Amino acid sequence: MTVTDATAAGRQNPLLVASKAPFNAVPFDKIMTSDYEEAIKQGITSHNEEIDKIVSNPEQPSFENTIVAYDRSGKLLTSAVLTLSNLESAMGDTVLMDIMGRVTPLISEHQTNLLLNEKLWDRIKKVYETRESRTDLTPEDRRLIDETYKGFALNGANLQGKDRETYRRLQGEASDLSVKFGQNVSNELSNPALRLWVKEDELSGIPEGIRTAAREAAREVLASEGKEDDKNLYLFTMYAPSYVPFMKYSDRRDLREKLWKMYNSRNIKGEYSNIDVLKNIANVRLELAKLMGKDNYSQFKLQGTMADNPEAVMNLLEDLRTHYSEPARKEMAEIEEYARKTEGADFKLMPWDYSYWYDKLKNDKYAFNDEVMKPYFELQNTIDGVFGLATRLYGYTFKENKDIPVYHPDVRAYEVFDSDGSLLGVLYADFFYRTGKSPGAWMTEFRGEEKDDDGKRTLPLISIVCNFSKPVGDEAVLLTPSEVETFLHEFGHALHGLSAQAKYPSFAGTNVYHDFVELFSQFNENYLTEKEFLDGFARHYQTGEKMPEELLAKFEESKRFGAAYACMRQLGFGYLDMAFHTIDTPLEATVDVEKFEEKAQDPVRLFEAVEGTVISPSFGHIFSGGYASGYYGYKWSEVLDADAFAAFKENGIFDKATADRFKKMLRAGGSVDPMTLYVEFRGKQPTTEALLERDGITEK
Repeated sequence: MTVTDATAAGRQNPLLVASKAPFNAVPFDKIMTSDYEEAIKQGITSHNEEIDKIVSNPEQPSFENTIVAYDRSGKLLTSAVLTLSNLESAMGDTVLMDIMGRVTPLISEHQTNLLLNEKLWDRIKKVYETRESRTDLTPEDRRLIDETYKGFALNGANLQGKDRETYRRLQGEASDLSVKFGQNVSNELSNPALRLWVKEDELSGIPEGIRTAAREAAREVLASEGKEDDKNLYLFTMYAPSYVPFMKYSDRRDLREKLWKMYNSRNIKGEYSNIDVLKNIANVRLELAKLMGKDNYSQFKLQGTMADNPEAVMNLLEDLRTHYSEPARKEMAEIEEYARKTEGADFKLMPWDYSYWYDKLKNDKYAFNDEVMKPYFELQNTIDGVFGLATRLYGYTFKENKDIPVYHPDVRAYEVFDSDGSLLGVLYADFFYRTGKSPGAWMTEFRGEEKDDDGKRTLPLISIVCNFSKPVGDEAVLLTPSEVETFLHEFGHALHGLSAQAKYPSFAGTNVYHDFVELFSQFNENYLTEKEFLDGFARHYQTGEKMPEELLAKFEESKRFGAAYACMRQLGFGYLDMAFHTIDTPLEATVDVEKFEEKAQDPVRLFEAVEGTVISPSFGHIFSGGYASGYYGYKWSEVLDADAFAAFKENGIFDKATADRFKKMLRAGGSVDPMTLYVEFRGKQPTTEALLERDGITEK
């Protein structure tokens, strides 16, 4: 846990000296909040000194003294920034948020200064222009030259005069606005106005475990506000472990509507409004793109991706829309007709009804309900099973090490070993929801992998963060199938980071094209419906029996039933992302975001727009999460993951030869072009055929 006692005299900032923790891990137990800002400022100074050494080198620019030296520079700064930013998201600490707000402009300015450093750019250009004369360079060396050159060229290095200062200003504005957007989203989640207080007699349909969590949440909030506990009150919030089950199980349509409208009207008004912030972000990005000679931000941002241009992205979205639209509408019609048997002939399915009636119909049609599977997904068994997937596929093993410092008592740290017994890295697992923690789930790193000239490998420090409900007392933690899927997803990202065997930091682990990175996470999700995998861990937490085959079959059928709707929902996010980033004139201050969003999503809309609700102001992926013009990557990667898993289905889901080929992709990181890697694994380029088959889509 972070140290808060700032009275220690004569101490050294632990972020500025070599760590004494096992494996040089982050010494969370030694860090004081005041250390972050000092470390980042010192990191910037040290990085500048490293760059000065490169540009003042009297020797001719070479791959070694320029490209490699640059790629390996800035470690102190990177470490401090990763530690602060990761903890800010995971802890939701307002002090850390304030520090992040202060240092972000410094970091942004520093990054821009690097990209606009003319002397450094001159050296990089000379190495690039003479690269063919070096016959001793490996393919990875050559790719580093190309990608470094491209990275500078696409980020303003060729700009001249006033344009360079304009670029500097725009980058700073974009960075500040993105941080503000993200912090507004996090802060709004704790807004007392976005809490649904429910009395005991209003809990009809809510499973016992969810009731218990809601009762505990109410008790905690009342205690924190100095109020007497009222055992008749239950609290539901915007966080997924609370929001999702309420929308699925509550028999009270009026309360579902109320909670849905709360969730979908976040950050629209008040102190944490993002309406003006998102307009400013879109406009700054457009101005930046035009400065770089592009018509819109998507044209600029998609350079250096598998898609390459907005047309390819829209072609993918449109192709999927034509396949999934009609099946999705049929699903909706079937759900509405089913609900009318109870609600009456005039019943009209609304957004707050979908999860509830979808689940009812799924349970009736397939005799399946997610709650029936939860007893088979006890948390520790599931951890063993998910980790065991990496054991069966790649020979990896995991050993918890309580001597490795962690940033919160809930966090577990594991040593991860390769099939030959060598240490791959450290994995931190932060599973439970806590107040202030950013919503959702994610993978990140505290340190990336790389190798020195002698081949010695720096161990990666990888982290996965989830928001599972925390156990109350001695109760077992039971996960829903969706939560297990999320765990598998983030674990796939973690394996990408842990498996890294790249020589250079720029290519390690998840440092790949953003529309390739989701392949490895989404690939893992395929195993959730494989009995051969589930039999290894999915046992009833009370009886120890394996998950019945008929239950799994019903689950698999039920997943197909909602696949078309789920795809259309994802396409809606993709269309919205592209709409904001293909504008060619600035958004006026008077632009109605609600109407803009409605128009953007019209091609894939399944429900009528509900007045007063929008998702854009809380759409962190595209406005603060690095997915601007990139949300399509989830569907792009689904095409890849379905096609990749088809190879395992053909040869056996744990086939060693197939797994070894897949492991090569995991280890390569960004050191090889992603399509080249994929074709080497699969023997052909991917098609949508496997995805359509998996989702049960048989017609356009």
